[in-house]
Amino acid sequence: MAKTIFITGASRGFGKIWAEAFLERGDNVVATSRSAGGLKDLVVKYGSVVLPMELEVTNRAACFDAMAKAKFHFGSIDVVINNAGTGLFGTVEELDEQAAKDIIDANLFGTLWITQAALPIMRAQGSGHIVQLSSALGIYSFATAGMYCASKFAVEGLSEALAQEVKGFGIKVTLVEPNGYATDFNNSSIQSNPISAYDNMKAELYALPEFAAADAYGDPKATSEAILELVDTPNPPLRLILGKKALPLAQYIYAERLATWEDWKDVSVKAHGL
Repeated sequence: MAKTIFITGASRGFGKIWAEAFLERGDNVVATSRSAGGLKDLVVKYGSVVLPMELEVTNRAACFDAMAKAKFHFGSIDVVINNAGTGLFGTVEELDEQAAKDIIDANLFGTLWITQAALPIMRAQGSGHIVQLSSALGIYSFATAGMYCASKFAVEGLSEALAQEVKGFGIKVTLVEPNGYATDFNNSSIQSNPISAYDNMKAELYALPEFAAADAYGDPKATSEAILELVDTPNPPLRLILGKKALPLAQYIYAERLATWEDWKDVSVKAHGL
């Protein structure tokens, strides 16, 4: 049976790849983008099973309006994929005030507004699956990606709470955490104004295998099968890493964190005071 999939940021990158994967197998897709021009080819190729919408996810009222139109058009919303977002790179000292606010507005609040718009529909249906595009940089952080990581860490916290709140309504939540992929994300991201004091640190950072290895960045088209499997499984995970790079690094980083907490356990316990 065909599903209705609502995907934000569907004009390029993961959003477009996943939209095409759903359409190829016969699902209905509500494809949104800040510019509807990037969605025309989907409509030409797939016709009436695509509902294209121009949407700025930072506009809460527009998100609710778009979700209502999608529900009216297709009759249900089975899966929401909060894919829209932006990147910002630079050291903490280099960050521009407006750019820092904008990335939180897009990556966190855009996700929140779309989620809030979908929940009443899914509660009434007694079913639904909300897929939040997080990042491997939502479970650990790299220098020069602090603000981007902060936005994804926030999506992680929001969505983990959400999953507990809505499970009784038959609504499932999954955080998708890709490692680096060869999309146009880096080229489309905002770069801060550099401070020369950080030049050596950046040069050393980007020479690391995590960035310089031939297989550092995955093939984005290879993610489609995983996403299709994710939305079809009756018991999807809360978190799904995409790619082969993130899990080993996460295991290493979290082992270090646990060891540090254990080393300082006596201090922590004393600080409880009772």
